[in-house]
Order: sequence, then structure tokens, then C-alpha cells
Amino acid sequence: MHDVNCQTPEESGKLRGGYYTPPELAAWLCRWAIRKPTDRVLEPSCGDGVFLKAAIDRFESVGLAPGFSIANRLKGIEVNPEEAEKARQRLNRNLGLCSAATVHSGDFFTWWSQQTDAGFDVVVGNPPFIRYRNVPEHYRSIAMEVLTKLGLKTNRLTNIWVPFVVAAAQSLRENGRLALILPAELLQVSYANQLRGFLVSKFSRIDIITCNQLLFDKAEQEIVLVLAEGARRIQSGGQDCRVTMTEFDTMSEITNRSPCSVLSNTQPKTVRHESEKWLKYMLTPVEIDLMRELRQSTSITNLGCHASIDVGVVTGKNNFFVMRRERLVELGLEEYTFPLISRSKQLKGAYIGNRDWATLDTSGEPVHLLHLAPLNGSTLSQPLNRYIKMGEDEEVDKGYKCSNRSPWYAVPSVWEPQGFFLRQIYHFPRIILNSAGATCTDTIHRLSCAEEPEKLITNTYTFLTGASAEIEGRSYGGGILALEPSEAERLLVPAQLAHAMAIEECDEFVREGRLGELLLQNSIRVLVNGVGLSKRDCDMLQGIWNKMGMRRRGRSIRRVSSRVS
Repeated sequence: MHDVNCQTPEESGKLRGGYYTPPELAAWLCRWAIRKPTDRVLEPSCGDGVFLKAAIDRFESVGLAPGFSIANRLKGIEVNPEEAEKARQRLNRNLGLCSAATVHSGDFFTWWSQQTDAGFDVVVGNPPFIRYRNVPEHYRSIAMEVLTKLGLKTNRLTNIWVPFVVAAAQSLRENGRLALILPAELLQVSYANQLRGFLVSKFSRIDIITCNQLLFDKAEQEIVLVLAEGARRIQSGGQDCRVTMTEFDTMSEITNRSPCSVLSNTQPKTVRHESEKWLKYMLTPVEIDLMRELRQSTSITNLGCHASIDVGVVTGKNNFFVMRRERLVELGLEEYTFPLISRSKQLKGAYIGNRDWATLDTSGEPVHLLHLAPLNGSTLSQPLNRYIKMGEDEEVDKGYKCSNRSPWYAVPSVWEPQGFFLRQIYHFPRIILNSAGATCTDTIHRLSCAEEPEKLITNTYTFLTGASAEIEGRSYGGGILALEPSEAERLLVPAQLAHAMAIEECDEFVREGRLGELLLQNSIRVLVNGVGLSKRDCDMLQGIWNKMGMRRRGRSIRRVSSRVS
């Protein structure tokens, strides 16, 4: 979907989402999806043809019916002309001249919009993992029309693979099968809510297979295999759709077994796609029931009922606006700054005070924000004029954020929060009391609450909040859990803030690296003695937090494929 001639192969692959599937996985998916020699197969983003070749092999193994040509059973779509030609060349040995008709060079959405009926029994493939903003407007408009035609809402957060999946599913005949490699965001992100609802309404059974091994070289992207069968007209609710989830450590554990063997012992989960992320379905039915009961309990509430979570300061150019003291003194700009926390590693405990911030400052940390908005048209000092001119010479003012504000050097929304919420975490969703009068960059969220913030913060250091964070957040290839403000506000906390350790005790445990002890002791005080949960429930929450966290952190960084387009 892009003119990528100026890009390196790695960069162009990322731009258009072109990460190629290992042949053994393509073969495995085709083995499941193609059941009979009369099936018609669509590959909507065929790349160099690995799925089409796997489909040919599968047809040969099931025995082609008399009078049927393999070429008439296949259709591949590829937007990149060079890749489309590679696919034709790959198929030439099997199809000869028919390969030209089998592979269509063009974008999938335009091709799909010109079709008059759903004519395929099977859709297989690996849709492009590409962000909305990286798609040219022409293709973006066509893609979003796919959603609109089906009554689905669109927004700028939607990744292009979402309408891709919808259009692919709509290409199926009744009882057709869909076998796709999708980002694990399907399970986690809010913009995929509609897609999850669409899928359970469209199919009678969906099997999701996850793998702790990263599939694509150079792509820190966890993937899932989605095997959907029993295509039908979209029906309200989709409550009769059987959804299962199975997890493996390595891809070879999947491909070395038959699809029937992999799916034979799967356990169905009750889907609530309208209100829950599918990441929850990695839990056992008993664990799922507990998390649902707690969310509905009057003794438990969302963090957002106690506080609001907002993004940190967006400077537009941290290298220009965020400074160390030495640099400030050198430029004579000390009077124009606001105390700042610029990195999560600067937050060591459960609170940060003036002494902590001063230690960061004297150690050379970048903890000063150039704050010029209060000048409000005042005459600028000579040192400040020189620095602003320096920024203009370096074209800082031409950046997207800076160019959309006036004056460009006045960073907006600089205010002191009551607490800091770590946007990206490795172990636990820590909230830190702000007693240093500082603000933070957008690598950290800002917390505001009407109640005493230390009470709220100490009541979050429990297995309840930790378990809900693993479900509400989104994980990435490096084992990091990210929580956006809306996700952070959904974390579970006690409705009544009492019984927790004092902030000083929590701080000591965290600084000494004794987080596990803190959570264990504080959970008994808050959840068992305060909320009234049983010890068994508390232990189960600990198990959920451990299981989900270990899965996320322990994901292998080994890549299966080294071929990246």
C-alpha cells in the first residue's frame, strides 16, 4: 500500500506490514482450512505466495476431483507488484500460465468492493500488520467503508488488519473456514471490540492458538492463530459461538502435530465480547468467574471511580524542552523551568519527595521542563531568546506538535498531579505518590483524585489490582505491559479505601525490592480483612497475576522466520 522504494527492505516491510509466514505454518493452516478438493480458496494478501503454494500442496494431498483445475480453486491478492510477480513465479511450476490469473495485482479492499457475492469456502493468510496512519488516504477510505457497510464504527486507532479480517470473513460462503495469523492485539485492544463481536456473530466456532515464541524476525509483535469455522450470516449476540483458547511455547509444538490433535482437548469459554477483552480467556473457567464476580461486586470498583488518569506532558521535542541542571545553568534558563520526572526508572518507591527529586537533580538526571506558557506574551530575556532561536535553527518549531501551537515553544498542560502511574510496566502497575511538586512526560501517566491520594495508592498494592492489570493492559514482544489511561482506570480496587499499609511501609518494601512480600501482606489486610474475600479467592488472584505475568515476561525472543519483506 505504499511507495517504499526509498526504504530499506526492513523499513518497507514494517511500513506495509509485510512479515512473511514460515512455509511449515502456512502448510499447517491450509491443512486445517481446506477440507475437500472442490473448495475455493482466497489469500487476500498473498505476498510471495507461500500460502498459495501450501494450498496447492493441500489440494494434491486430498485429491483433486475430476474436471477441476487447481488454478480455478485459488485466488491471491497482492498490492505490491514485485511481490505479486514473485508469487506467480513460485506457482509457475504447478500452474504454468494459469498463475497470472490466479494472482491479482492490486489492493484487497478495491478488489473486494467489486465482488458481487461471497464465493469462497476458505480464506487463509497473514493480513498486513500496519497502522492506520501509515496507510495512504485512498486505501484508508476504502478500508473504512468496509466497516461502515456492515454497520461497524471506525476511528483513527483502528489498525488496517481489522477491516481486512472483516472483508475476508465476508468473502466466505456458508459454512466456510477462516485461518489467519493476526496480532495478539485482537485479544487486548479496545478498538478490536467490534471485530471480536463480529467474529462470534459470523462463525459457529473460533479456536485461538497463542504461542510464546515470536514469529517474525525484526517485529516485536506477538501473534495468534485464528481458526474460525461455520461461517454464517451475521446474527445478533453470537452467544452460540464456541470459543476456545490454547497456548503453546513454540511454533514447532503446533506444526509438528495435526490440527485435529491440537484442537481435540480445547475447552470452550463463555464470551462477553461487548465488555471483556479476549485476553481473559487464557484463564480457567473458575478464574474467569472470579474476575467477573469481583467486577460486579459492590465492595470492588474501578480505579476510575476514585481517580482520573491522564497522559503526561507532551513536549513535542524532549531533547529541546527537557534538561539537566548543568545545561540550564550554562544557558541561564533556571527561572523558566518546572520540576519533572522524565523517566519511569527515576521512580524508585511508592512515593517521591523533594529530597528524592533533589538527588535526581544533583546526579545529573534530566528533571527540568522548560515551561514558557506562563510568559503569555511577556518580553523574553536575552538568554531565552537565544535558546528559542537555536530551536528554530534546528527546526524544532517545524515538528508536528510544536507547529500546531502558538507560540510553538509554550508546552501546554503543565500541571502537578497527585500521583504518577507507570504507563509501561514489567512486574506490577505501580502508582507513586507525588510529594515533589513535579510533573512528568508522557512516558508516565498523571493521577488526580478527590480523596487522600496515599490511601488510594496503598490500596492498589494488592493481587487484585495486579491481576486486573494483566487482563486490561496490552503486552508486547519484549514482555512489557502497557496501560493507556482508559485501561488504567478499569483496574480493580476496593470501593472503600481502608486497612492498607501506610505509604511509608509500602515505599520501603518497593525500594528494597520486596514487592512480592508487600503484595502478600497488603492483600491479606485489604482484600481478606477489608473487602471480605476468602483466602482461597486471594490465592487465586495471586495465581492469576503470576500466571499472566510470567507468560508475558517469559515470552521467547527467538524468531521463527528471518525473511522480512
